[in-house]
Amino acid sequence: MRKTIRLLLDKLVGDAKNYSLEHRLFNSFALLNGVSNTLGSLNPSSNYSWLFLLNLGTGLLFVGYYVAARFYSVYRILYWPFVFTMEIFLFFNILGNAGSLGGAHYYYIPLVLISTILSRNSRTTLYAAALSVLFTVAVFAVEMYRPQFLTPYAKAQDRLPDIVGQFLFVQILCATTVIILKNQFNVERDKSDRLLRNILPDHVADELKKFDKVQSVHFDNATVLFTDMVGFTKYAENLPPAQLVAELDGCFKIFDQIVRELGLEKIKTIGDSYMAASGIPIATRAHAVNAVLAGLRMQSAIARLRPSLTAQASAWQIRVGIHSGPLVAGVIGSEKFSYDIWGDTVNTASRMESSGAAGRVNISRATFELVKEFFECEYRGRLTAKNKGEIEMYFVNRIKSDYASDADGFLPNAAFSRAAA
Repeated sequence: MRKTIRLLLDKLVGDAKNYSLEHRLFNSFALLNGVSNTLGSLNPSSNYSWLFLLNLGTGLLFVGYYVAARFYSVYRILYWPFVFTMEIFLFFNILGNAGSLGGAHYYYIPLVLISTILSRNSRTTLYAAALSVLFTVAVFAVEMYRPQFLTPYAKAQDRLPDIVGQFLFVQILCATTVIILKNQFNVERDKSDRLLRNILPDHVADELKKFDKVQSVHFDNATVLFTDMVGFTKYAENLPPAQLVAELDGCFKIFDQIVRELGLEKIKTIGDSYMAASGIPIATRAHAVNAVLAGLRMQSAIARLRPSLTAQASAWQIRVGIHSGPLVAGVIGSEKFSYDIWGDTVNTASRMESSGAAGRVNISRATFELVKEFFECEYRGRLTAKNKGEIEMYFVNRIKSDYASDADGFLPNAAFSRAAA
């Protein structure tokens, strides 16, 4: 039911993806005023009089503002016409309903509220407030010096039901205005939360919102994974940029899904490189196993995807490098901040990737010791890594047959999951 209401509201005032908060609020208030004024023209006491024409005419005008803003997006230039229409309508409506003896002047409350909410800056707010004060003074000046311009009640008994009706309707109007604000602000908050949680882990995002900063955390043991597209620079020279980015984006979306399913944390992408970590921000004993399994799935996914890529990019392959050890994780920067990791473990994982081979998952001795029960690994010996000296490295071939549930040895069975945990 709630989803249905949200979809209906999106149809009426525009969805948050394509319409700004300011735009949606203008659409909402223009529609609200159009409906309320048009319904107000049906009041039996105003029918067959100039009040009927005032309500109906301004109601249709507000509907016109709504249509222009909703479907033609010209809401910015409609602010002052919208405010003037509200002011003029209220001025004559008060005069036609016995002035201060009636209840029409209560409408000044939602009028100021709406005009202030829709104002784009403090100067506009000041001018709108001053305009309301000017019209208010004009109303009571007319009542004081030209009382003959007021339309009094036909009978004294008519005053009470009119005041009660006007007051109740103003309450409904104010309540509706608050509901509109609450709904649209909640939409904006949800959108901001989704964007923030796409950048940061959930509990890190909560900490940042609560304290405006995030404490760096040291992890005694985690696993870092790097991937790199082999020959990417050569392909980048021969493919149209849009096509190249689209294909790279397709690969990284698959990596995102694999990382999400196995509980890794995506750290960032740098050009054609993809970086993720396992065991952060929530520590887990299976961090190395999950990272190696992610690496195997990424290699398998690229192998399946390769035939669907362009002819020049059909040879795309990736190197995957993995290393386990201590690291520090946290948020850096005050603008465009990101969740990142630091430490020698990160540097070594990067060397595992650059020292690997296309289509293979290359791991360090530290990672091998944590995953050797579950994966068939091929010892490569002690190889020289840039700025790291000689490091023992292993290729991961597949999940051991005792734990594999498919012929290719990529899908773990239930025993694998229990043992890894």
